[in-house]
Amino acid sequence: MIYLRKMAGGAFAPAGVAKERAELYQGKVTNYVIIACIVAAVGGSIFGYDIGISGGVTSMDAFLKEFFPVVYEKKIRSQENNYCKFNDQGLAAFTSSLYLAGLVATLFASPVTRKYGRRISIICGGFSFLVGAVLNATAISFVMLLLGRIMLGVGIGFGNQAIPLYLSEMAPTHLRGGLNMMFQLATTLGILSANMINYGTSKLGQWNWRLSLGLAAVPALLMTVGGIFLPETPNSLIEQGSKEKGRKVLERIRGTQNVDAEFEDMIDASELANSIKHPFKNILKRSRPQLVMAIFMPMFQILTGINSILFYAPVLFQSMGFKRNASLYSSALTGAVLVLSTLVSIVTVDKLGRRVLLIVGGVLMIICHIIVGTIMGLKFGDDQELSKSYSVGVVVVICIFVAAFGWSWGPLGWTVPSEIFPLETRSAGQSITVAVNLFFTFIMAQSFLSLLCGLKYGLFLFFTGWITVMTIFVYILLPETKGVPIEEMMLMWQKHWFWKKIVLEKS
Repeated sequence: MIYLRKMAGGAFAPAGVAKERAELYQGKVTNYVIIACIVAAVGGSIFGYDIGISGGVTSMDAFLKEFFPVVYEKKIRSQENNYCKFNDQGLAAFTSSLYLAGLVATLFASPVTRKYGRRISIICGGFSFLVGAVLNATAISFVMLLLGRIMLGVGIGFGNQAIPLYLSEMAPTHLRGGLNMMFQLATTLGILSANMINYGTSKLGQWNWRLSLGLAAVPALLMTVGGIFLPETPNSLIEQGSKEKGRKVLERIRGTQNVDAEFEDMIDASELANSIKHPFKNILKRSRPQLVMAIFMPMFQILTGINSILFYAPVLFQSMGFKRNASLYSSALTGAVLVLSTLVSIVTVDKLGRRVLLIVGGVLMIICHIIVGTIMGLKFGDDQELSKSYSVGVVVVICIFVAAFGWSWGPLGWTVPSEIFPLETRSAGQSITVAVNLFFTFIMAQSFLSLLCGLKYGLFLFFTGWITVMTIFVYILLPETKGVPIEEMMLMWQKHWFWKKIVLEKS
């Protein structure tokens, strides 16, 4: 069916903004908007820091002795199956509990973000993560450790809900992709920082894990304090009824008073947004193509296998025969590669487009998984270690894989869903994106050690199949969003060879 809304003068138009006036948008990239986006994107570092820190901490002897003595005994047993040394559901729960908590938190973050603004959710997320970091650093029991993980998860749920929306709404259309990726860049910097901290603290003795977990308070504090001083987005201000204030912010971030066209698009979008009382139900009726992307993009992002590699990089490298410090050093190397490849994506995304990066990155990741799976299948048995040359080869191929992910599905798995929804369903749509991401992150974090033990080298071939599916998905079903104003995305779906049949279907 076709979805209509009443406009001034009694005319009807499709849901969302359907007037092509993007060519009338004026403005420039101002220092104000760049600083605001940088401060907001720092929130992404809390997500990355936890991804990087968890794997390192779970490979530290002092941490395992304190909370998981059974795993420690298996680790030091030389006759233990290489693939199964760390297979323990309690240890997996330490990592995965955060993402389950984040999944629940994002459902509450959606109405907060819509009703009170993106800025409030950023502050809530930072404060909750700060509390979790303190609890983890001072934990004297597994229950206290788990409670800290839950608070970290709440922080990530709120932060991941609000920050990509904030960046998409603040950025000018022609640079939206690059500025939105500041979130992913901060995430990768968080991972790199965590890997380097793990490497440094591994030499400090029995308190090393407390320092690693406690330093999560630093990005959390930056996110909380930065959020207090951030301006609210003009889209959110207008949606809340503060039109004059919204226009002033828009003029300030665009560096000009000639913002009539963009302001009118925001007014139209906010009028429809305020008429929607049940945004989640409205998505099913009016935003079906966007809903498909909000589900499959974050799902595919996790099924690349990247989170499993980043979570458990030290564990994975130790399983392959690397010594403790060598494994932490190798995981730090992959973190550095991820940062550099994200920078490549920021520079190229608004020139080459989203589809090119996703497809090229997918093909390269397929090749890397096949190579690693083949080497481990032929040269790495249950009770034998890889030779030095093959170990180095595996690290090199994993770094290439991480680079391919870093310029494609890493940032774009967040960027595309955050920019495609109309204002009336944008917060709810982002909530779905975050919930799906955290759900599959939880599943992979909880099951990876068991899958590694059960499937062995076949795990890499398992991920190969998924990357093949998602690359075909992008080629067939994802339209190019490069250069399309965020309030005019509906036109993009109406022009796509497949989605126009659904968007414009007559009742």
